Amino acid sequence: MEELRKLLNEQLNKDFGSAVLSGAHDKTGVTKVRVRPLIKRGELLFQLESFRNNQAFHENLSVEETCEKILAYMQSMKQMQMETRTYNYTVLVSKKGKVTIKRRMQQGNWKQVDLTHNRKKHYILEEGTMVPFLRDLGVMTADGKIVHAKFDKFRQINRFLEFVEDVLPQFPKDREVTILDFGCGKSYLTFAMYYYLHELKKYDVCMIGLDLKTDVIRHCNELSEKYGYEKLKFLEGNIADYTGASEVDMVVTLHACDTATDFALEKAVGWNAKVILSVPCCQHEVNRQIASDILKPVLKYGLLKERFAAIVTDGLRAEYLESVGYDVQILEFIDMEHTPKNLLIRAIKNDKKEQSREQSKEEIRKCEAFLHVKPTLGQLLKEME
Repeated sequence: MEELRKLLNEQLNKDFGSAVLSGAHDKTGVTKVRVRPLIKRGELLFQLESFRNNQAFHENLSVEETCEKILAYMQSMKQMQMETRTYNYTVLVSKKGKVTIKRRMQQGNWKQVDLTHNRKKHYILEEGTMVPFLRDLGVMTADGKIVHAKFDKFRQINRFLEFVEDVLPQFPKDREVTILDFGCGKSYLTFAMYYYLHELKKYDVCMIGLDLKTDVIRHCNELSEKYGYEKLKFLEGNIADYTGASEVDMVVTLHACDTATDFALEKAVGWNAKVILSVPCCQHEVNRQIASDILKPVLKYGLLKERFAAIVTDGLRAEYLESVGYDVQILEFIDMEHTPKNLLIRAIKNDKKEQSREQSKEEIRKCEAFLHVKPTLGQLLKEME
């Protein structure tokens, strides 16, 4: 690595542009690192953004610290792309640790690097561009400015659209895409999805929002009609009783209380939905059931038992979906307005091999037996077999 150390010592200066480290050998650790320069209190630093388990971590380091950190990361990475004012570098590391450095002259005009610490974040729905539903829902003013008290809601909407953007490859372009939003509430995110997919991405999309509140459903239908959103409808009804669809491409369920989430997930599986996005809430069921002599020292504390039960509930939900052919991730979402629950279950249909599904089912059985729990989703899926 001495050749790489020499290169870093030469290039980590004001003419450094960016670097991306990738190709991690260990997929359970840091899988990718981005490096950029910044000026903070007059000092040249380098920000390292490392990605682990779908989370990003940031640290600002000196030149010397950055050099040592990159060298440490490259012990388990296959390559690094580095851009400077003069050259672009490709650094390759073989399995035996041999380092190969390729260099080519920078083409075109060098774009000045933004060295500010707090860069303006790019949002899918940009401030300054008036979006009708955001104005009517009180998030945006008529001239496109974000209402200060609603900025968290604006960030939440954009964060959710990033999740939707990630799953766009799952949607067909040659036919209508059907999406159901269970427990849509005031429908900030429902309108955002429709606007993004229909207006910005030009998908032929049919979307249905379902909720129990009559006045909310009426207001959302009025807004949909006002905007001319012909294929965005809102219905009053219960998740468990809904039978208005036979095939669905994506099911969304945000903070459906307790087992309502399970009924929504069961519906999604029954429809063979390609994508499921679920932010669970109020996991009371497992909290009432869970029991373990070994875990008594933990479970005797009500607050800890509640949090542990919530983790078990969502972990089992993810594994149930794995057992019926989905690739599942549990990701961090932005806190909602009235609840600290901020985990999102994202499931993508993948029709896994039978052996893999059976392994998931066996692991579920062991976990349920150990904790003496029988979550609703597990029972619903057994009835479908």
